[in-house]
Amino acid sequence: MKAWQDRVIAEKRELDEKIVKLAEFISGNASFDVLPTEERGLLRAQRDTMLDYSDILKQRIDRF
Repeated sequence: MKAWQDRVIAEKRELDEKIVKLAEFISGNASFDVLPTEERGLLRAQRDTMLDYSDILKQRIDRF
């Protein structure tokens, strides 16, 4: 495997770890629940964008 391919795989792994942490924070966390509505919306949008990004990385990895 080429070095750039290893970097893409590592990037996806790190991103997926961040997604899990963010999803855990969003669901059922009292700290999340007290945030302003706009901030909660932005965090959900960030999670959704991260999921899309992870999917793109998966598609790239599948093409290796």
